[in-house]
Amino acid sequence: MPTYAYACTDCQHAFDARQSFSDDSLTVCPECSGKLRKKFNSVGVVFKGSGFYRTDSRDGKGGSMVPAKPAAPSDSSATAAPATPAASTAPAKVPAPVAG
Repeated sequence: MPTYAYACTDCQHAFDARQSFSDDSLTVCPECSGKLRKKFNSVGVVFKGSGFYRTDSRDGKGGSMVPAKPAAPSDSSATAAPATPAASTAPAKVPAPVAG
């Protein structure tokens, strides 16, 4: 069950409340009967950049720790041949976009 942070707009009393997703938000301060507002914090986990492996989200059936495909070089004058993908027993999963 998630924990939500509340603060009173009148007396500035702040507290946390454990509520189900389906519960209504609290609206009355338990200290002064003033109006409450729900406080929002930044997201604790953000998956960005290199360093993630395509096997990280797998169910643990094994597989090698093959690094994710590196970013393309920024130098447009490079004429190197494209790398061939490594053989894999399972197709790579593309992570879903993170809403934010």
